[in-house]
Amino acid sequence: MDPFTSRLAEQLHILSAQGIRRELLPVQARGTARLHHQERGYLNLASNDYLGLAGNSTLLQGFYAALEQEHLVDRFGLGSGASRLMTGNHEQYSRLEEELARSYHKDKALIFTSGYHINIGLLPALAQKGDLILADKLCHASLIDGMRLSGARMIRYPHLDYERLEQLLKKHRADSTAQKKQTIFLVTESIFSMDGDCADLPPLARLKEKYGAILYVDEAHSVGVRGQQGLGLAEEQGVTDRIDLLVGTFGKAWGGQGAFVVCEKIIYEYLVNTARSLIFTTALPPVNIHWLNFILPIIQKMEKERQQLAELAQQLRYGLQGTGLQTCGESHIVPVLIGDEEKAVAVAEKLRHQGLWVQAIRTPTVPRGTARLRLSLTADMKAEQLAPLPEQITQALAA
Repeated sequence: MDPFTSRLAEQLHILSAQGIRRELLPVQARGTARLHHQERGYLNLASNDYLGLAGNSTLLQGFYAALEQEHLVDRFGLGSGASRLMTGNHEQYSRLEEELARSYHKDKALIFTSGYHINIGLLPALAQKGDLILADKLCHASLIDGMRLSGARMIRYPHLDYERLEQLLKKHRADSTAQKKQTIFLVTESIFSMDGDCADLPPLARLKEKYGAILYVDEAHSVGVRGQQGLGLAEEQGVTDRIDLLVGTFGKAWGGQGAFVVCEKIIYEYLVNTARSLIFTTALPPVNIHWLNFILPIIQKMEKERQQLAELAQQLRYGLQGTGLQTCGESHIVPVLIGDEEKAVAVAEKLRHQGLWVQAIRTPTVPRGTARLRLSLTADMKAEQLAPLPEQITQALAA
């Protein structure tokens, strides 16, 4: 074995010994919160398909029923052929971006290929050396990567600690000379992906206005499932118009692929000219954007499903707490804190033996020593499917 492969093998051995080595497992989705792996069925507790749309056969049949020969390429094509700035910007994009901007009462919407693409694209385009990014400590990895690529200084404030955030703002806005030259970005998720808790957006909006900052809110885990029309936590908390960069994803509750930002026209135009992850990647295929146009008005009317999902999560949290398990959050993402990485992996494996598709979340996704089970609920689950879960986890921990 040559030195390079020997080094890789050694590092993989270390990951295995630490209980944090990962592998890809082939699965087949079956809809209605189910999946299959190696010919066995499981209740899927690891999916981000929060409204159950990706596996909704009735909706898919309705979507493909509109397939007509004359629209095969412009609506159902499987490849776009180029980036959006070349020949990939098909008409379905304009239709979706215009409707998103209208829904959010913003000037413009801009679609990227994925949530990761958008988070590594926005800040590197908009921030520059000398600027400052103040980000919640538990921001997602894609946001962290975007901050690092930007070249701006980054400070991560304690999770949801807005008093500390204001102290940092006061400190870095004290110099009037620096204030004229420096842009400060406040960056947060709305629903945090691993803890399931929520940002308090009105205080963040107040701080950004008081100190002349730019507010960037990643709504990846709340679009579709929060707010009267499913526009996200910003809609629910009444601050959509006070957020400069409101980001959402289509790859979770929307059951599709891609991501979007709604913003002012000048920001939109600047991003089209400078966001490398938009400029230098192939556009999404027409069939994908056509699906998003199809599903947008449906999502906005799914109040019943949003309420059902909230109730399922609340019931599960009560059940977990009632059996002495440690959980947190206030959303459809329900973590169960285990602590030790190897133990979390072992518990997840025992639950899979019982037909529950549960994944252990470990470092580097979460800090070492805070390994957990991330129970991700979807609106097509039933209360009776989840009711035994607290006892099953308790037994797996004790075994």
